[in-house]
Amino acid sequence: MVPELVEVARGTDYPLEAFVFLQRGLEFTVQRIHGDAGSPTDVPASRHVSGRQLCDGLRQFAIAEYGLLARTVLRRWHINCCADFGHMVFAMVEAGLLAKTDQDSIEDFRGAYEFDEAFDQGLTLK
Repeated sequence: MVPELVEVARGTDYPLEAFVFLQRGLEFTVQRIHGDAGSPTDVPASRHVSGRQLCDGLRQFAIAEYGLLARTVLRRWHINCCADFGHMVFAMVEAGLLAKTDQDSIEDFRGAYEFDEAFDQGLTLK
């Protein structure tokens, strides 16, 4: 476990498990949007995702990992809306664990979707 991630979690209302989920969900989202990273000798390409793209990817990842329990698991971690994802991401940005562009804002996460609708009984992956 990255010691810095433990420290980030301590400074927030979210448990370490939520940050581990976020990291794994970010990898899932980047892979879905940008594909494989390529060989180590390739020139690194931007693998940036927007706040809205990340919210959608985290939704898909949570459903893939936890199925109908996704909403319950997120609630247990004090994640009740997309803005919570944004708070976690920007806590990691402030700690130097993630990078952002000048255009990125915590506002990008607000209202990406309603949790009750996104994680309801009629779950479908898009």
